[in-house]
Amino acid sequence: MKYSVILIIALMATFNLKAQGIAQVQNGNPFTLVYANAITKNEKGMVNIHSVTYKLNGIDISANVYTPAGFDVNKKYPAIIIAHPNGGVKEQVAGLYAQRLAELGYITIAADAAYQGASGGTPRNVDIPQNRVDDIHGMADFISQFEGVDTAKIGLLGICGGGGYSLKAAQSDKRFEAIATLSMFNSGEVRRNGFLKSQTATIQERLDQASKARAQEANGGEVLYVGGGTPSLTKEQIASLPFDLYREGYIYYNKTHAHPNSGGGYTMSSLLDLMTWDATDEIELLDQPLLMIAGSKADTYYMTDKAYEKAINAKAKELFLIDGATHIQTYWKPEYVNQAIDKLGEFYTNNL
Repeated sequence: MKYSVILIIALMATFNLKAQGIAQVQNGNPFTLVYANAITKNEKGMVNIHSVTYKLNGIDISANVYTPAGFDVNKKYPAIIIAHPNGGVKEQVAGLYAQRLAELGYITIAADAAYQGASGGTPRNVDIPQNRVDDIHGMADFISQFEGVDTAKIGLLGICGGGGYSLKAAQSDKRFEAIATLSMFNSGEVRRNGFLKSQTATIQERLDQASKARAQEANGGEVLYVGGGTPSLTKEQIASLPFDLYREGYIYYNKTHAHPNSGGGYTMSSLLDLMTWDATDEIELLDQPLLMIAGSKADTYYMTDKAYEKAINAKAKELFLIDGATHIQTYWKPEYVNQAIDKLGEFYTNNL
């Protein structure tokens, strides 16, 4: 089945759509975590989860901090900050990796971006790159003051869009001693050129639309969104979507790992900033150890490859491909997640 241009653009803009009432969150997890083997209660001697809030630029940020088994406030632990995918929330893949890394002995934090998820900020789902980068700086501010954290040993993990924003944050923020990305997605490049350069012919048209959307907001008018509101799709419609990223992403965010706070689009005016931004601009400033992980079958791999090549000053630079994995499969499939966690554990052990 062929899709209208509007539907395809919406899916290319964001595949993280609103839950359709079948989220795993309805299975009763008290922390609304939707990944497999998630914590259901805090127990002495086990990895525990702590829901926290803090202010960033006057906005309330909602985060989860995971502490390792046998956590002792009188000891010092390395910490890892996890930045979530575009439209994702801390209860999904970011939480999974935060929990798994806490099981290796790290204090970890996953926070909802400002204007997104359970964090504050209006209008909702503003998606400006500098905000996302500042979210990462803000997580570093908060976790540096958390009891038990060794501030000389802070690592960073960015997933999907969070990976691109992490590369940018680490260029200037040298509190991050080691930087890793998983299935990195360069939001600026894709919003500008389209996925796999599929929208280069409409760049100026979309910039004009974004300009008008901002003018409308400034005049007190309706906030316009890209993506969101896409109708529920049948199995046949899902199967015919272009690219593994969208097919598997639709299933992940709408069915198997849906969460009511997960994004349903972003403000059209955000494109003014997104389309003029690139995760790899000035990447030569990144001089910390860098690990970039991607699935060998990921249709987003070209973004990891380009960033890795341009990161000429990164120390101990390594590209790790998970054989057979697609982009979304690195979010949840046990055999691929296990490989990523093993590699991340080795990387942070050697560099923190």
